[in-house]
Amino acid sequence: MLTNTVRRMMLMGIGALSLSREKAELMVKELTEKGEVDQAEARTFVSELIRRGEQERAAVQKAVRNEMTELRDEFGLVKRRDLSRIEARLDRIEQHLNLPPIGTENQPAEDQPGEANPT
Repeated sequence: MLTNTVRRMMLMGIGALSLSREKAELMVKELTEKGEVDQAEARTFVSELIRRGEQERAAVQKAVRNEMTELRDEFGLVKRRDLSRIEARLDRIEQHLNLPPIGTENQPAEDQPGEANPT
C-alpha cells in the first residue's frame, strides 16, 4: 500500500527519467532543422534539460527515501542491518547457553534442516 505522496513522487521520477538525452537531442535536432534554433542554442538547451533532469531525479530519489523512512518508522519496521545484529546476538546467546538453533528443538527429525526424509 503506497501513500499518495510516494505514488506522486514515483510518477515524477518516471517523468524526469523519460526525458532522456536521446529524446532531448532528437527534439532539438527537429527544432534546428526547422530553423527555430541554431546549433549553439540547441547544445545549450540540451545541456540544460539534462542538468535539470539529473537534479529532478536526485530530488525524487531523496524524497522517496525520506517517505520510505517515515513509513518504516510509522509501521515500526526494522532495518535489515538491525535485524542482522539481533540475529547475531541471538546466535551468540544460544551458543553461550548451549541451546539448539531456533526451530530445531521441537521438530520431528524429518522436518529438521539438513536431514534426508527416509520415506
